[in-house]
Amino acid sequence: MSNFNEFKLSTELLKSLDKLGYENPSQVQEKVIPLALEDKDIIVKSETGSGKTAAFAIPLCEKIEIEQKKPQVLVLTPTRELAVQVKEDMSNIGRFKKIRCAAIFGKQPMNVQINELKQRIHVIVGTPGRTLDHIDKGNLNLEGIKYLIIDEADEMLNMGFIDQVEAILDKLPKNRVTMLFSATMDEEIENLCNKHMVNPIKIEIQSKKVTTEKIKQFYYEIEEDKKFNLLNKIIYTEIPESCIIFCSTKEGVNTLFQKMQSRDYSCIALHGGMEQKDRLAAIKKFKRGEFHFMIATDVAARGIHIEDITHVINYNIPMEKESYVHRIGRTGRAGSEGTAITFVNPKEYRFLSEIESYIGYSIPRRELPSKEEVEQGKELFKEKMKFKPKPKQDKSAELNREITKIYIGAGKKKKIRVGDIVGAITSIEGISMEDIGIIDIQDICSYVDIFGKKGKIVLEALQRKTIKGKKVKVQKALK
Repeated sequence: MSNFNEFKLSTELLKSLDKLGYENPSQVQEKVIPLALEDKDIIVKSETGSGKTAAFAIPLCEKIEIEQKKPQVLVLTPTRELAVQVKEDMSNIGRFKKIRCAAIFGKQPMNVQINELKQRIHVIVGTPGRTLDHIDKGNLNLEGIKYLIIDEADEMLNMGFIDQVEAILDKLPKNRVTMLFSATMDEEIENLCNKHMVNPIKIEIQSKKVTTEKIKQFYYEIEEDKKFNLLNKIIYTEIPESCIIFCSTKEGVNTLFQKMQSRDYSCIALHGGMEQKDRLAAIKKFKRGEFHFMIATDVAARGIHIEDITHVINYNIPMEKESYVHRIGRTGRAGSEGTAITFVNPKEYRFLSEIESYIGYSIPRRELPSKEEVEQGKELFKEKMKFKPKPKQDKSAELNREITKIYIGAGKKKKIRVGDIVGAITSIEGISMEDIGIIDIQDICSYVDIFGKKGKIVLEALQRKTIKGKKVKVQKALK
């Protein structure tokens, strides 16, 4: 299909896709969207970076009944970062349809999530452990779930979550639609599909063997204690615009981060030992282009979509061949070209052989950069470092420019309801229900999205109005 109009989607959804910069459907979107719109159970085998989040998000946002109070979609993801990202993607795609999404995952206070789940939420995106916890505690009503998405199923298996996924499946309504997405299909995943899906349609997007034509791959043989010296040489000769450097452990990340900071490199760290809010903040800053380098464990290898990563460096070769694919898949995305460099010490050649066998490609070895190449590149690199990294394009920026978020200093404790806020806003001349987006009523305050260029009108008019007979503080929201 040449564009998304051919799926006969609603004008609200097409407007979101246009603002988000979606132009032509990817192969996986072209195959999945029509079947999902027909409520078919689907098994999709597709590599990371193929556009599968939008493949299920677009049809599900189309199918959601906005007025229904119980959650209708449950998406299970293996990691917290992916849960947050899928939630943001679905929120953006469903923005003009007023679809509300919540992400639930570990290491975030339960009471924060419980308060969110008490509101009208259409889509729940969660990690298996925390989702099961909410179900067992009675915080998550499953009666209205019509669609279940199991995302990155092979990673669920690798991380030992399959039993939790099974436990959730057993508690869901039987007459739901189930869609499973995975880069590989193990026997255990096949068994899961056979047991819990009804006549599923199988879709396999042919892998291009790690897209070797888009990602230039090579390796250096190097002793462990000489790696940092080589890294400096690589940085000077390659001059990466945006680069993820992968280490095997959080200790390795911290050590390398400190070394790079001491050399004044523009860098940030990411690993599983960090507080969740710090992990999400690090990803957001790197996504915005505030740093040239992210030093990370495999937390960053899967499901995190960051635009325009020019280089991936495996400071430690991954022990699992699949990890190599996911790591280098952070670059060479959406038609761009990328470079993947791996450091191999002489004792690690068996891991390199396993990777080469898995990807069906013999990764060429490179000789160490010459002194002349390093000196020449060093000057260019220093010149480049005088300027801040180029801000990266945020796909949702155009969408958010169309929306004004308003803060109202009253919430549940003052018995404010959605109807009270809608009544006050629609009483403003020239403002209708179509201009109001998601309304989020919290304990002591509320937030309202106003579409188009009506935000300023609503903001000014509410200064003179009362809500539920009371004067309340109204201002443009900070968040």
